[in-house]
Amino acid sequence: MPDRDAETRKDDLRTGTPFWVKTPHSTVTAERAADAVHVDVIVVGAGISGALMAESLSRAGRSVLILDRRPPVRGSTPASTAMIQHEIDVPLTQLQKQIGPKKADAAWLRSVKATNDLVDLVNELRIDCSMERKPALYLAGNQMGKRALQTEAETRGKIGIAAEYLTRAALIERFGIDRQAAILSPDSASANPAQLTAGLLACAMSRGARVISPVEITDLAELPGGIALATRQGEVLTADHAVFCTGYEHLPQMRSPSHRVTSTWALASRPMKTLPDWMRATIVWEAAEPYLYFRTDASGRIIAGGEDEDAASTNSDPAKLARKAKVIAEKLRDVTGVDIGKPAYTWSAPFSVTKDGLPIIDTVPGYSRIHTIMGFGGNGITFSVIGTQIIAAKIAGRTDPDEAVFGFR
Repeated sequence: MPDRDAETRKDDLRTGTPFWVKTPHSTVTAERAADAVHVDVIVVGAGISGALMAESLSRAGRSVLILDRRPPVRGSTPASTAMIQHEIDVPLTQLQKQIGPKKADAAWLRSVKATNDLVDLVNELRIDCSMERKPALYLAGNQMGKRALQTEAETRGKIGIAAEYLTRAALIERFGIDRQAAILSPDSASANPAQLTAGLLACAMSRGARVISPVEITDLAELPGGIALATRQGEVLTADHAVFCTGYEHLPQMRSPSHRVTSTWALASRPMKTLPDWMRATIVWEAAEPYLYFRTDASGRIIAGGEDEDAASTNSDPAKLARKAKVIAEKLRDVTGVDIGKPAYTWSAPFSVTKDGLPIIDTVPGYSRIHTIMGFGGNGITFSVIGTQIIAAKIAGRTDPDEAVFGFR
Protein backbone atom coordinates (compact mmCIF):
# COMPACT_ATOMS: atom_id res chain seq x y z
CA MET A 1 0.00 0.00 0.00
CA PRO A 2 1.20 3.56 -0.55
CA ASP A 3 2.40 5.97 2.09
CA ARG A 4 -0.11 7.56 4.39
CA ASP A 5 0.13 11.09 5.60
CA ALA A 6 3.34 11.43 7.61
CA GLU A 7 1.60 11.88 10.93
CA THR A 8 -0.24 8.57 10.67
CA ARG A 9 2.28 6.37 8.88
CA LYS A 10 3.46 3.19 10.58
CA ASP A 11 3.97 -0.38 9.49
CA ASP A 12 1.38 -2.08 11.71
CA LEU A 13 -2.27 -1.52 10.97
CA ARG A 14 -3.62 -2.96 14.16
CA THR A 15 -3.05 -4.15 17.71
CA GLY A 16 -3.96 -7.73 18.55
CA THR A 17 -4.63 -10.66 16.23
CA PRO A 18 -7.93 -10.73 14.33
CA PHE A 19 -9.61 -14.11 14.49
CA TRP A 20 -9.82 -14.38 10.71
CA VAL A 21 -6.06 -14.62 10.10
CA LYS A 22 -6.03 -17.84 12.15
CA THR A 23 -8.53 -19.54 9.84
CA PRO A 24 -7.39 -21.70 6.90
CA HIS A 25 -7.23 -20.36 3.35
CA SER A 26 -7.04 -16.76 4.55
CA THR A 27 -4.26 -15.62 2.22
CA VAL A 28 -2.61 -16.46 -1.10
CA THR A 29 1.01 -16.91 -2.11
CA ALA A 30 2.50 -13.77 -3.65
CA GLU A 31 5.44 -13.39 -5.98
CA ARG A 32 8.38 -11.47 -4.53
CA ALA A 33 9.23 -9.22 -7.46
CA ALA A 34 7.47 -7.62 -10.39
CA ASP A 35 8.98 -7.45 -13.85
CA ALA A 36 8.73 -4.64 -16.37
CA VAL A 37 5.93 -6.23 -18.39
CA HIS A 38 3.20 -3.72 -19.26
CA VAL A 39 -0.30 -4.80 -18.12
CA ASP A 40 -3.81 -3.55 -18.68
CA VAL A 41 -4.42 -2.59 -15.04
CA ILE A 42 -2.31 -2.33 -11.89
CA VAL A 43 -4.36 -2.76 -8.72
CA VAL A 44 -2.66 -1.35 -5.62
CA GLY A 45 -3.87 -3.13 -2.50
CA ALA A 46 -4.48 -6.86 -1.91
CA GLY A 47 -7.40 -6.47 0.51
CA ILE A 48 -11.10 -6.89 -0.19
CA SER A 49 -11.35 -3.91 -2.58
CA GLY A 50 -8.30 -4.97 -4.57
CA ALA A 51 -9.49 -8.58 -4.67
CA LEU A 52 -12.94 -7.63 -5.95
CA MET A 53 -11.37 -5.29 -8.51
CA ALA A 54 -8.90 -7.93 -9.72
CA GLU A 55 -11.63 -10.57 -9.99
CA SER A 56 -13.86 -8.24 -12.03
CA LEU A 57 -11.09 -7.09 -14.36
CA SER A 58 -9.69 -10.58 -14.91
CA ARG A 59 -13.18 -11.89 -15.62
CA ALA A 60 -13.40 -9.25 -18.37
CA GLY A 61 -10.20 -10.63 -19.88
CA ARG A 62 -7.80 -7.90 -18.76
CA SER A 63 -4.24 -8.53 -17.60
CA VAL A 64 -3.90 -7.51 -13.95
CA LEU A 65 -0.99 -6.91 -11.57
CA ILE A 66 -1.87 -6.66 -7.86
CA LEU A 67 0.62 -4.94 -5.55
CA ASP A 68 0.75 -4.58 -1.78
CA ARG A 69 3.42 -3.51 0.68
CA ARG A 70 2.14 -6.19 3.06
CA PRO A 71 1.40 -9.87 2.45
CA PRO A 72 -1.95 -10.43 0.71
CA VAL A 73 -5.00 -10.10 2.97
CA ARG A 74 -2.93 -8.83 5.89
CA GLY A 75 -3.84 -5.15 5.87
CA SER A 76 -7.07 -3.74 7.28
CA THR A 77 -9.38 -6.35 5.68
CA PRO A 78 -8.96 -9.08 8.35
CA ALA A 79 -9.71 -6.48 11.03
CA SER A 80 -13.27 -6.33 9.69
CA THR A 81 -16.11 -7.99 11.56
CA ALA A 82 -17.58 -8.65 8.09
CA MET A 83 -21.12 -7.61 8.86
CA ILE A 84 -21.98 -7.03 5.22
CA GLN A 85 -24.74 -4.50 5.65
CA HIS A 86 -26.90 -2.67 3.16
CA GLU A 87 -27.60 -0.10 5.89
CA ILE A 88 -25.26 2.89 5.66
CA ASP A 89 -23.83 4.48 8.82
CA VAL A 90 -25.77 7.67 8.10
CA PRO A 91 -29.53 6.88 8.23
CA LEU A 92 -31.51 7.54 5.07
CA THR A 93 -33.53 10.32 6.69
CA GLN A 94 -30.36 12.15 7.73
CA LEU A 95 -28.51 11.52 4.48
CA GLN A 96 -31.41 12.99 2.52
CA LYS A 97 -30.95 16.23 4.46
CA GLN A 98 -27.16 16.18 3.97
CA ILE A 99 -26.85 15.50 0.26
CA GLY A 100 -30.42 15.67 -1.05
CA PRO A 101 -33.06 12.96 -1.49
CA LYS A 102 -32.01 11.94 -5.01
CA LYS A 103 -28.39 11.11 -4.14
CA ALA A 104 -29.26 9.69 -0.71
CA ASP A 105 -31.90 7.37 -2.14
CA ALA A 106 -29.49 6.24 -4.87
CA ALA A 107 -26.76 5.49 -2.31
CA TRP A 108 -29.05 3.39 -0.12
CA LEU A 109 -30.60 1.53 -3.04
CA ARG A 110 -27.15 0.80 -4.51
CA SER A 111 -26.01 -0.51 -1.14
CA VAL A 112 -28.90 -2.98 -1.07
CA LYS A 113 -28.02 -4.12 -4.58
CA ALA A 114 -24.32 -4.48 -3.69
CA THR A 115 -24.92 -6.84 -0.77
CA ASN A 116 -27.07 -9.11 -2.91
CA ASP A 117 -24.61 -8.91 -5.81
CA LEU A 118 -21.79 -10.03 -3.51
CA VAL A 119 -23.69 -13.03 -2.18
CA ASP A 120 -24.55 -14.02 -5.75
CA LEU A 121 -20.90 -13.63 -6.83
CA VAL A 122 -19.61 -15.79 -3.97
CA ASN A 123 -22.14 -18.49 -4.83
CA GLU A 124 -21.26 -18.30 -8.53
CA LEU A 125 -17.52 -18.59 -7.84
CA ARG A 126 -18.07 -21.20 -5.10
CA ILE A 127 -15.81 -19.40 -2.63
CA ASP A 128 -15.78 -21.16 0.73
CA CYS A 129 -15.96 -18.20 3.14
CA SER A 130 -19.03 -18.90 5.32
CA MET A 131 -21.09 -16.40 3.33
CA GLU A 132 -24.62 -16.32 4.73
CA ARG A 133 -27.56 -14.02 4.12
CA LYS A 134 -28.78 -12.50 7.38
CA PRO A 135 -31.26 -9.79 8.37
CA ALA A 136 -29.97 -6.75 10.25
CA LEU A 137 -31.51 -5.54 13.51
CA TYR A 138 -31.00 -1.80 14.13
CA LEU A 139 -31.67 -0.92 17.78
CA ALA A 140 -32.81 2.41 19.19
CA GLY A 141 -30.03 4.25 20.99
CA ASN A 142 -28.81 7.68 22.01
CA GLN A 143 -28.79 8.86 18.36
CA MET A 144 -32.27 7.69 17.31
CA GLY A 145 -35.27 6.89 19.48
CA LYS A 146 -38.52 5.17 18.60
CA ARG A 147 -40.07 8.06 16.66
CA ALA A 148 -36.93 8.60 14.58
CA LEU A 149 -36.68 4.87 13.85
CA GLN A 150 -40.33 4.71 12.80
CA THR A 151 -39.79 7.63 10.41
CA GLU A 152 -36.61 5.98 9.12
CA ALA A 153 -38.43 2.70 8.42
CA GLU A 154 -41.23 4.53 6.62
CA THR A 155 -38.75 6.54 4.54
CA ARG A 156 -36.92 3.41 3.46
CA GLY A 157 -40.21 1.77 2.52
CA LYS A 158 -41.16 4.71 0.30
CA ILE A 159 -38.14 4.09 -1.95
CA GLY A 160 -38.59 0.33 -2.02
CA ILE A 161 -36.21 -0.82 0.72
CA ALA A 162 -37.74 -3.42 3.04
CA ALA A 163 -37.72 -2.28 6.68
CA GLU A 164 -39.95 -3.60 9.46
CA TYR A 165 -40.45 -1.27 12.43
CA LEU A 166 -40.54 -3.14 15.74
CA THR A 167 -42.08 -1.72 18.89
CA ARG A 168 -40.51 -2.37 22.27
CA ALA A 169 -43.02 -5.15 22.94
CA ALA A 170 -42.34 -6.83 19.59
CA LEU A 171 -38.58 -6.52 20.09
CA ILE A 172 -38.75 -8.16 23.51
CA GLU A 173 -41.05 -10.92 22.26
CA ARG A 174 -39.00 -11.82 19.16
CA PHE A 175 -35.44 -11.09 20.32
CA GLY A 176 -35.49 -10.74 24.08
CA ILE A 177 -33.92 -7.27 23.77
CA ASP A 178 -35.34 -4.41 25.83
CA ARG A 179 -35.00 -1.23 23.76
CA GLN A 180 -37.54 1.42 22.79
CA ALA A 181 -37.76 0.14 19.21
CA ALA A 182 -35.82 -1.33 16.32
CA ILE A 183 -35.79 -1.79 12.55
CA LEU A 184 -35.48 -5.29 11.10
CA SER A 185 -34.19 -5.39 7.53
CA PRO A 186 -33.30 -8.17 5.09
CA ASP A 187 -30.59 -7.91 2.43
CA SER A 188 -27.52 -8.08 4.66
CA ALA A 189 -25.03 -10.92 5.16
CA SER A 190 -21.92 -12.08 6.99
CA ALA A 191 -18.76 -13.93 5.93
CA ASN A 192 -15.16 -14.66 6.81
CA PRO A 193 -13.52 -11.57 5.24
CA ALA A 194 -10.06 -13.10 4.91
CA GLN A 195 -11.32 -16.24 3.20
CA LEU A 196 -13.58 -14.15 0.98
CA THR A 197 -10.66 -11.94 -0.10
CA ALA A 198 -8.26 -14.83 -0.59
CA GLY A 199 -10.89 -16.67 -2.62
CA LEU A 200 -11.41 -13.68 -4.92
CA LEU A 201 -7.65 -13.27 -5.37
CA ALA A 202 -7.30 -16.95 -6.17
CA CYS A 203 -10.01 -16.65 -8.84
CA ALA A 204 -8.20 -13.70 -10.42
CA MET A 205 -4.88 -15.53 -10.26
CA SER A 206 -6.40 -18.57 -11.98
CA ARG A 207 -7.10 -16.25 -14.92
CA GLY A 208 -3.53 -14.96 -15.05
CA ALA A 209 -3.53 -12.11 -12.54
CA ARG A 210 -0.31 -11.81 -10.51
CA VAL A 211 0.07 -10.76 -6.87
CA ILE A 212 3.37 -9.10 -5.92
CA SER A 213 4.41 -8.42 -2.31
CA PRO A 214 6.09 -6.53 -0.77
CA VAL A 215 5.90 -3.57 -3.16
CA GLU A 216 5.29 -0.03 -1.95
CA ILE A 217 4.17 2.68 -4.38
CA THR A 218 5.69 6.09 -3.69
CA ASP A 219 4.65 8.15 -6.73
CA LEU A 220 2.53 8.07 -9.83
CA ALA A 221 2.35 9.71 -13.22
CA GLU A 222 0.10 9.67 -16.24
CA LEU A 223 1.64 9.09 -19.65
CA PRO A 224 0.17 9.37 -23.15
CA GLY A 225 -2.11 6.36 -23.25
CA GLY A 226 -1.11 4.93 -19.88
CA ILE A 227 0.26 5.35 -16.34
CA ALA A 228 3.53 4.78 -14.49
CA LEU A 229 3.97 3.91 -10.81
CA ALA A 230 7.27 4.32 -8.95
CA THR A 231 8.13 1.85 -6.20
CA ARG A 232 10.22 2.38 -3.07
CA GLN A 233 12.70 -0.07 -4.57
CA GLY A 234 13.29 2.31 -7.48
CA GLU A 235 11.34 0.39 -10.10
CA VAL A 236 8.83 1.87 -12.54
CA LEU A 237 5.76 -0.19 -13.44
CA THR A 238 3.45 0.73 -16.32
CA ALA A 239 -0.11 -0.07 -17.29
CA ASP A 240 -3.08 1.32 -19.18
CA HIS A 241 -4.85 2.10 -15.87
CA ALA A 242 -4.17 1.97 -12.12
CA VAL A 243 -6.69 1.49 -9.32
CA PHE A 244 -5.69 2.35 -5.75
CA CYS A 245 -7.66 0.06 -3.42
CA THR A 246 -5.81 1.03 -0.26
CA GLY A 247 -8.50 2.09 2.19
CA TYR A 248 -7.35 4.88 4.47
CA GLU A 249 -3.72 4.75 3.28
CA HIS A 250 -3.24 7.03 0.32
CA LEU A 251 -0.83 9.25 -1.57
CA PRO A 252 -1.22 13.04 -1.31
CA GLN A 253 -2.94 13.16 -4.70
CA MET A 254 -5.93 11.37 -3.15
CA ARG A 255 -6.51 13.56 -0.13
CA SER A 256 -10.03 14.85 0.45
CA PRO A 257 -11.36 17.29 3.08
CA SER A 258 -14.38 15.04 3.61
CA HIS A 259 -12.21 12.09 4.67
CA ARG A 260 -10.66 11.28 8.04
CA VAL A 261 -9.17 8.29 9.85
CA THR A 262 -10.70 6.84 13.00
CA SER A 263 -10.13 3.74 15.12
CA THR A 264 -12.28 0.79 16.12
CA TRP A 265 -11.99 -2.22 18.46
CA ALA A 266 -13.32 -5.76 18.13
CA LEU A 267 -13.37 -9.19 19.74
CA ALA A 268 -14.29 -12.78 19.04
CA SER A 269 -15.55 -15.11 21.74
CA ARG A 270 -14.84 -18.81 22.05
CA PRO A 271 -17.53 -20.97 20.33
CA MET A 272 -20.73 -20.64 22.36
CA LYS A 273 -22.91 -23.76 22.61
CA THR A 274 -26.11 -22.20 23.95
CA LEU A 275 -26.99 -19.16 21.91
CA PRO A 276 -30.56 -18.16 21.06
CA ASP A 277 -31.56 -19.02 17.50
CA TRP A 278 -32.14 -15.37 16.56
CA MET A 279 -28.58 -14.49 17.53
CA ARG A 280 -27.15 -17.10 15.17
CA ALA A 281 -29.27 -15.80 12.31
CA THR A 282 -29.13 -11.99 12.75
CA ILE A 283 -26.58 -9.19 12.67
CA VAL A 284 -27.19 -6.41 15.19
CA TRP A 285 -26.10 -2.80 15.61
CA GLU A 286 -27.44 0.22 17.40
CA ALA A 287 -28.28 3.85 16.70
CA ALA A 288 -25.78 5.07 19.28
CA GLU A 289 -22.51 6.94 19.53
CA PRO A 290 -20.32 4.99 20.02
CA TYR A 291 -22.33 2.04 18.79
CA LEU A 292 -22.10 -1.67 19.49
CA TYR A 293 -22.34 -4.17 16.64
CA PHE A 294 -22.25 -7.96 16.72
CA ARG A 295 -23.01 -11.20 14.94
CA THR A 296 -22.02 -14.87 15.16
CA ASP A 297 -20.08 -17.21 12.90
CA ALA A 298 -20.92 -20.80 11.95
CA SER A 299 -19.14 -22.22 15.02
CA GLY A 300 -21.12 -20.05 17.43
CA ARG A 301 -18.41 -17.48 18.09
CA ILE A 302 -19.73 -14.01 18.76
CA ILE A 303 -17.91 -11.35 16.74
CA ALA A 304 -18.48 -7.91 18.24
CA GLY A 305 -17.02 -4.45 17.92
CA GLY A 306 -17.43 -0.76 18.52
CA GLU A 307 -16.17 1.98 20.83
CA ASP A 308 -14.88 3.92 17.80
CA GLU A 309 -12.73 7.00 18.34
CA ASP A 310 -11.83 9.82 15.94
CA ALA A 311 -8.10 9.19 16.14
CA ALA A 312 -5.78 7.45 13.72
CA SER A 313 -3.29 5.98 16.17
CA THR A 314 -5.02 5.30 19.50
CA ASN A 315 -5.71 1.75 18.32
CA SER A 316 -2.01 0.94 18.78
CA ASP A 317 -2.25 0.94 22.60
CA PRO A 318 -2.53 -2.63 24.00
CA ALA A 319 -3.84 -1.36 27.34
CA LYS A 320 -6.61 0.54 25.56
CA LEU A 321 -7.44 -2.59 23.57
CA ALA A 322 -7.98 -4.50 26.82
CA ARG A 323 -10.21 -1.73 28.21
CA LYS A 324 -12.22 -1.41 25.03
CA ALA A 325 -12.72 -5.17 24.74
CA LYS A 326 -14.05 -5.24 28.30
CA VAL A 327 -16.54 -2.47 27.51
CA ILE A 328 -17.69 -4.21 24.33
CA ALA A 329 -18.22 -7.50 26.21
CA GLU A 330 -20.18 -5.68 28.94
CA LYS A 331 -22.39 -3.92 26.42
CA LEU A 332 -22.99 -7.21 24.63
CA ARG A 333 -24.06 -8.82 27.90
CA ASP A 334 -26.36 -5.89 28.72
CA VAL A 335 -28.10 -6.11 25.33
CA THR A 336 -28.34 -9.90 24.95
CA GLY A 337 -27.84 -11.40 28.39
CA VAL A 338 -24.96 -13.48 27.00
CA ASP A 339 -21.72 -13.41 29.01
CA ILE A 340 -18.80 -14.42 26.78
CA GLY A 341 -16.25 -14.47 29.58
CA LYS A 342 -12.70 -13.78 28.43
CA PRO A 343 -12.62 -13.13 24.66
CA ALA A 344 -10.64 -15.61 22.58
CA TYR A 345 -9.37 -12.83 20.29
CA THR A 346 -9.23 -9.06 20.57
CA TRP A 347 -7.97 -6.57 18.01
CA SER A 348 -8.12 -2.95 16.93
CA ALA A 349 -7.48 -1.07 13.71
CA PRO A 350 -7.81 2.31 12.01
CA PHE A 351 -10.30 2.79 9.21
CA SER A 352 -11.65 5.54 7.00
CA VAL A 353 -14.81 7.56 7.40
CA THR A 354 -16.30 10.49 5.51
CA LYS A 355 -18.62 13.30 6.55
CA ASP A 356 -21.60 11.80 4.75
CA GLY A 357 -20.76 8.16 5.47
CA LEU A 358 -20.23 7.42 1.76
CA PRO A 359 -17.03 6.18 0.15
CA ILE A 360 -14.90 8.04 -2.36
CA ILE A 361 -14.97 6.08 -5.62
CA ASP A 362 -13.64 8.06 -8.54
CA THR A 363 -10.90 8.89 -10.98
CA VAL A 364 -8.22 10.81 -9.07
CA PRO A 365 -8.53 14.59 -9.75
CA GLY A 366 -6.09 15.71 -12.43
CA TYR A 367 -5.83 12.23 -13.97
CA SER A 368 -7.87 10.21 -16.43
CA ARG A 369 -6.45 6.70 -15.96
CA ILE A 370 -5.73 6.57 -12.22
CA HIS A 371 -8.67 5.65 -10.02
CA THR A 372 -9.29 5.09 -6.33
CA ILE A 373 -11.69 3.32 -3.96
CA MET A 374 -11.41 4.74 -0.44
CA GLY A 375 -13.25 6.01 2.63
CA PHE A 376 -15.41 3.16 3.85
CA GLY A 377 -16.87 3.72 7.33
CA GLY A 378 -18.77 0.73 8.68
CA ASN A 379 -19.74 -0.56 5.23
CA GLY A 380 -16.33 -1.43 3.84
CA ILE A 381 -17.16 -4.66 2.04
CA THR A 382 -20.46 -3.38 0.66
CA PHE A 383 -18.82 -0.19 -0.59
CA SER A 384 -15.96 -2.23 -2.08
CA VAL A 385 -18.50 -4.00 -4.28
CA ILE A 386 -19.94 -0.66 -5.41
CA GLY A 387 -16.45 0.70 -6.01
CA THR A 388 -15.50 -2.27 -8.14
CA GLN A 389 -18.61 -1.91 -10.27
CA ILE A 390 -18.13 1.83 -10.82
CA ILE A 391 -14.39 1.71 -11.58
CA ALA A 392 -14.70 -1.36 -13.81
CA ALA A 393 -17.28 0.57 -15.84
CA LYS A 394 -14.95 3.58 -16.09
CA ILE A 395 -12.08 1.41 -17.35
CA ALA A 396 -14.42 -0.16 -19.91
CA GLY A 397 -15.48 3.29 -21.12
CA ARG A 398 -18.97 3.07 -19.67
CA THR A 399 -20.82 5.40 -17.29
CA ASP A 400 -22.23 3.95 -14.09
CA PRO A 401 -25.58 5.57 -13.18
CA ASP A 402 -24.47 6.19 -9.59
CA GLU A 403 -20.88 7.35 -10.11
CA ALA A 404 -21.69 10.98 -9.22
CA VAL A 405 -23.04 9.86 -5.83
CA PHE A 406 -19.67 8.53 -4.70
CA GLY A 407 -17.21 10.93 -6.38
CA PHE A 408 -14.51 13.13 -4.83
CA ARG A 409 -15.90 15.86 -2.58
